[in-house]
Amino acid sequence: MAQPDTHENTPINPLRLNDDTRLPRIAGPSGLVIFGVTGDLARKKLLPALYDLANRGLLPAGFTLIGFGRREWSKQDFEGYVREAVEKSARTRFNDNVWERLAEGMHFVQGAFDHDEAFDSLAQLTREMDATRGTAGNWAYYLSVPPEYFSDVVNQLDRTGMATPSEDQWRRVVIEKPFGHDAASARELNEVVNQVFPESSVFRIDHYLGKETVQNILALRFANQMFEPIWNANYIDHVQITMAEEIGLGGRAGYYDGIGAARDVIQNHLMQLLALIAMEEPASFSPRQLKAEKIKVLRATYPVGPFDRTTARGQYTAGWQGSTKVLGLREEEGFDPASTTETFAACTLQINSRRWAGVPFYLRTGKRLGRRVTEIALVLKRPPYQPFQARQTQSMTNNAVVLRIQPDEGVLMRFGSKVPGSTLEVRDVNMNFSYSEAFTEKSPEAYERLILDALLDESSLFPTNEEVEYSWDILDPILNYWADNGQPEEYEAGTWGPPSADRMLAAEGRVWRRP
Repeated sequence: MAQPDTHENTPINPLRLNDDTRLPRIAGPSGLVIFGVTGDLARKKLLPALYDLANRGLLPAGFTLIGFGRREWSKQDFEGYVREAVEKSARTRFNDNVWERLAEGMHFVQGAFDHDEAFDSLAQLTREMDATRGTAGNWAYYLSVPPEYFSDVVNQLDRTGMATPSEDQWRRVVIEKPFGHDAASARELNEVVNQVFPESSVFRIDHYLGKETVQNILALRFANQMFEPIWNANYIDHVQITMAEEIGLGGRAGYYDGIGAARDVIQNHLMQLLALIAMEEPASFSPRQLKAEKIKVLRATYPVGPFDRTTARGQYTAGWQGSTKVLGLREEEGFDPASTTETFAACTLQINSRRWAGVPFYLRTGKRLGRRVTEIALVLKRPPYQPFQARQTQSMTNNAVVLRIQPDEGVLMRFGSKVPGSTLEVRDVNMNFSYSEAFTEKSPEAYERLILDALLDESSLFPTNEEVEYSWDILDPILNYWADNGQPEEYEAGTWGPPSADRMLAAEGRVWRRP
């Protein structure tokens, strides 16, 4: 049975600072169980993030980490595995004293997701930790596993009582994407999870929302007066949201085939960026208020057709990535040569609201593109009248506000300026704000922020089941069209996607911004 939903919608600062002391909040007594602890995500991201949190003093003294997996590991084996991951990928310097305190609370349970005995042992271990480590019955369960195992894990947690807290305790489940492969499957998964855990105890990870530069969207929009007057259809011509990668499948062919770029990136990361860019100002930054405004945007968003002209998809072929010759998709080990799974996806969306009516949102993502970059570009309209001769502004393009999510994190503003000299010529110039130059503080990794937020019950940066389902509702018509219309178009590795992506914008007299 699902535990009662007792979440309080109190205002929470999204920067997670104590309003009285201006100091970061520290997680209270608690433990974390990671299912899928031997996978790449845990080894490269989760375990290093936990060490970094401990090194920063943000975990409680008795924090306990339990790994669950098939390997025949002792406690010492598990400690060695975690230490290797930490030494290789942690952001902060290795500290023997911090490590020793953290390792004291590490344990491993061997078993499969359908083994009752293994979950009985896990339940007994959590009770022992409550008594000896001071975890106080507060447990978060991290499901770093494929969606087909969600049901097995949450039902086992329910059967053994690990999902149901006693008074003054909490139990939470943290879930990795992909959350379904379409709207119907997402709703089925939500139903499975919510039968055991109330929605307030479900934390769906979108690691992009843990990035400092994504959170800066809120500060840029709502802490400054200068942007709000132009943040609407009166001044914005269109919006481009891009996530480009240089890498190929990198050994993930088995996972990626059948998923593709749109499901892997657009449905979650780019839809969330769209919601943050387009939403109205919330009454506060409480989880309830923030999510309400994002849901309003997603409910009003729809794909623009006809899809043969407003969308694009492609598969990369062999080419040059910088000075390196790289293989094409069909030459990648483990990939089905007959697959229609796309490695590049682009689509056109619109939002039915007074603020955004008539403004197209162009979303694109792909692998083996020109460079690694994620950015949001708000391209402004041309002035209605310019007292210049055409030749004086022929080198000038539209003004733009560009939010760089990664790398080179910051904000760029593009506007026209007179070229020095005796003649009047206006040309584009850029004004840059760089995080690395403006602040001495190092930004924490996204998983540090999100794991700590889950332990603190701060859910502002975690998509709700409604957000997930609405995102699929937006994308499903495009995916269905692609499924019925043959092979994706080819594009050479190291370029910026298939020709159809350029035609999408050219039909409206626009071009993709070249990051």
